[in-house]
Amino acid sequence: MAIKRSRRSWGRLLKRTTAEWQRQEVSLLASALAYSTVFSLAPLMILVMLILGAIFGEAAAREQIVSQLAELMGDEGAELIATAITNLRAQTQGGRLQLVLSLGFFAFGASSVFAQIQNSLDRIWDVKPVPGRHVFHFLRKRLLSFAMILVIAFLLLVSSIATTTLALVVSSLNQWIPGLGYFWQILRWIVSFGVISAVFAAMYTILPDAEIHWRDTLIGAMITALLFLIGQSLFGLFLNNVDIGSAYGVAGSFLIVITWIFYAAQILFSGAVFTKVYARQRGVPIVPSDFAVSTAENERR
Repeated sequence: MAIKRSRRSWGRLLKRTTAEWQRQEVSLLASALAYSTVFSLAPLMILVMLILGAIFGEAAAREQIVSQLAELMGDEGAELIATAITNLRAQTQGGRLQLVLSLGFFAFGASSVFAQIQNSLDRIWDVKPVPGRHVFHFLRKRLLSFAMILVIAFLLLVSSIATTTLALVVSSLNQWIPGLGYFWQILRWIVSFGVISAVFAAMYTILPDAEIHWRDTLIGAMITALLFLIGQSLFGLFLNNVDIGSAYGVAGSFLIVITWIFYAAQILFSGAVFTKVYARQRGVPIVPSDFAVSTAENERR
C-alpha cells in the first residue's frame, strides 16, 4: 500500500514538473544562458585560474581547469576554451593600466553569466527583486556572482586535492590488492557527484532572490547532478562516435562548446523546476527573500 502511494506521489511529482517545465519555457531560458556563457566562459575560467594559481601555481591551475573541461565537453571543446584563455591572459601581460582594465573586463564578463542564471532562477521560482532599487540590485547581483566564482574555485580545489589523494591511496593499495581500477572509477564518480551537487546547491542557495529549505535544495541539487553526469556520459559517447570536426570544420569546436553549455543549462533549470515542485508538494514552498516579492499572484491574474 505504501509502495503504491509512493509511486503515485512520484508520478504526480514528475507530471507537475513537466507541466511547470513547459510553462516556464526552460528551453528558451537555456538558449539565452548558452549564448551569454559563450562570451563569459573564458573570463570566468581565467578568474578561477588566477585564484587557484595563487595556491598551486598558474600553470598547474590551468592544466587542472583544461583537464576538467575536457572531461565535460571533450578535447576539441576544451582546446577551444584553452586557446581563448591563453589569448585573453596575454592581454594582462602589459602595463599596470592594461592589467587593471583586463581584470575588470574578466570580472564583469565572468559575473554576467551568474547574473543571467539568477534572473532565470528568479523567473522559475516566481520571484523578482523589489521594484525601484535598481542600483542596489545590480550591485547585489554582481557581489553574489563573485561569491559563486569563489565557490567554484574552492570546489575545484577540493576536487583536485580529493582526486589526487585518492589516486595515491589506490595506487599504493594496488600493489597488494590488484584490480582496484574499477574501485577507483567508482571513487572518482562519487567525488564528481559530490562536487557537482555542491555547485548546483550553491547556485540554488546563493543566486536567487528566494528562501528555500535546505532539504529541498539538497534533493534538487542531487537530482540535477545525477542528470548532469548521465548527460555528460552520453555526450562523451556522442563525441566518440560522431566526427563533428569533419562535418563543420573550424566551427565544429564552437558547436561542441555551445551544445554542451545548452545541455548543462537545460539540466540546471530543469533541476530548479523540479526543486520548486518538490518543495511545493512537501508543503514548504519557495518564498521571496527580504529583497524580493512574489510574482505568482500577478501571473494568475
